[in-house]
Amino acid sequence: MYMLHRLRNAGFRVRVFETGDGVGGTWYWNRYPGARCDVESMEYSYGFSEELQQEWEWTERYSGQPEILRYANHVADRFDLRRDIAFNTRVTSARFDEEAKRWRIETDKGDVVSAQFCIMATGCLSSANLPDFPGRDSFAGDTYHTGRWPHEPVDFTGKRVGIIGTGSSAIQAIPVIAAQAKHLTVFQRTPNYSIPARNEPLDPNRVAEIKADYAGLRERNYRMPAGFGSMMPSNDGTALEDDAEVRRSNYEERWERGGFTFLGAYADLLSNREANETAAGFVRERIREIVGDPKTAELLSPDNVIGCKRPCLDTNYFETYNRDNVTLVNVRDNPVERITPKGVVTDGQEYELDSLIFATGFDAMTGALLNIDVRGRGGQTLDDKWSAGPRTYLGLSTVGFPNMFMISGPGSPSVLTNMITSIEQHVVWIHDCLEYLREKRLATIEATPPAEDDWVDHVNAVADLTLYPTCNSWYLGKNIPGKPQVFMPLIGFPPYVEKCDAVAAGGYEGFELDSAP
Repeated sequence: MYMLHRLRNAGFRVRVFETGDGVGGTWYWNRYPGARCDVESMEYSYGFSEELQQEWEWTERYSGQPEILRYANHVADRFDLRRDIAFNTRVTSARFDEEAKRWRIETDKGDVVSAQFCIMATGCLSSANLPDFPGRDSFAGDTYHTGRWPHEPVDFTGKRVGIIGTGSSAIQAIPVIAAQAKHLTVFQRTPNYSIPARNEPLDPNRVAEIKADYAGLRERNYRMPAGFGSMMPSNDGTALEDDAEVRRSNYEERWERGGFTFLGAYADLLSNREANETAAGFVRERIREIVGDPKTAELLSPDNVIGCKRPCLDTNYFETYNRDNVTLVNVRDNPVERITPKGVVTDGQEYELDSLIFATGFDAMTGALLNIDVRGRGGQTLDDKWSAGPRTYLGLSTVGFPNMFMISGPGSPSVLTNMITSIEQHVVWIHDCLEYLREKRLATIEATPPAEDDWVDHVNAVADLTLYPTCNSWYLGKNIPGKPQVFMPLIGFPPYVEKCDAVAAGGYEGFELDSAP
């Protein structure tokens, strides 16, 4: 939406195609019970309009999906964005015409559009992953995917509900569903670390204080590694410098405060395995303290490092397993064998269900983009270009596909940040680039092979300095069978912004610019 607003104000003609029938992106599709943002509301919001910042009133520390969707609709209405958006329209192909130096874009509604520039704002977590379990379509009850939840409320009262998966969506949904269902059976392959969110109503005095210096907050967040969190207490020290008692006190204080502040306890938690274990061990201790049944607590305790996957924030997640109507089934050792008309079979036992929920995540960062038939120079498909993993320059462009930009593409910080901050930074950069091309009367811009190669090497080198690649996470595509296992996001927002700014200041260094014929 911000890209549309910014380009339209600059005098560009813009047409947006949206698969859904409304705005909101992630928050349009993910309507499952308990869906909530893990970045604090006052930070998870647009900063481009001071009037917008001042007029919108958030109600909670962490906003729920309905409130964020209302915000998205408010933005669309306030800036009259809907008139340039074609809803219920899916882009099926985007092909670069080398002779005309334009993109030919087609949709499932029969639209054929010619455009000089093609901007892919397809989202990092928008292509739902639905594993092909044997018999999946035979289930006689109701089925749901957390990433494609119905618009109307779902009532699980009196139902036997099963949920496959224990990632962030499930961790938010499970406590809410358990409070409603007759019985909830959770099928878990991989346990995940989760920190209490400690969500609460926002203090009006605190809101007024932030709004009095919103620009200052945005500026401080721009200097934070993940583009947010400047309101959290920071610590530049290392975990092993403190003795066990001091360290535990630090972790306890941050656990009680809630949110991502826990991983900010020490500067080396994501670079030093021994340091990381002090934090991971603390969380495992808390799980054992909270969950009454020792066997269940052990199954819920992760054995990987903490933080190599985006940590989950929860409200009474581990406490939920103390309920009599909740059963945890370990499918790591005994995977789901098949789905039957009556339920789910694992380890030879059939769990009979009335409703089955797939909380099985997404084909992250590349899935939605590769679902479009994108073809660049010489008819090369993006799917072929990325057959060994995504390759980009700055996460904004890829060789062989002139005048195509990606917002929060692979090779940019994107999912390791406050997404709103990353999106705004990309929008401003693309806008400035298009204005530069228009001013200089240039027809095309395309990343050069050396620049792309160097950038891919840089993304990998930075990742290898951390513990991120040690996990079987969707950051590496490991949740999708057959997907190349490449660490896709770049770690570190401030140096990335500095690099993007330097590239632009240098006349778009690393890009080949071509004049109009």
